[in-house]
Amino acid sequence: MGRENSDEAYVLALCDSVLNEVGLRQHKFDWLRGDASETGRQVRLPVDGYWPKANLVVEYREMQHFRPVRHFDKPERLTVSGVHRGLQRALYDARREELIPQNGLRLVIITPQDLASDSRGRLQRKRDQDLHAVKRLLDARAID
Repeated sequence: MGRENSDEAYVLALCDSVLNEVGLRQHKFDWLRGDASETGRQVRLPVDGYWPKANLVVEYREMQHFRPVRHFDKPERLTVSGVHRGLQRALYDARREELIPQNGLRLVIITPQDLASDSRGRLQRKRDQDLHAVKRLLDARAID
């Protein structure tokens, strides 16, 4: 499944519909950076979706953000942060949660449990139900 057919793309498209604006995908801010490499380079971290007119960032947190998934975590390889990918993901998620509001943007985090999903966190893609849920989340759930 390509990125355009991913659950993340589906959720962000729902946000576009609710906000009546097409958000920027995988947007990078100069002030949101990863840990420094051995050469001192710090890459800009992407956010899932950014809606400039709404002053809003949406992060879709799939199951690998909450429980170990060997395919995504790669425990045998250390990242620039000196930890495996699963721990680095948690560090960078926390960084987003801290820095996005500090920089004057609303942050809304959406999880599979917020939408129609099965017990393994796979979205069932019930558009009307999911659209209602996303509208409720965007209206209410913001980390300021």
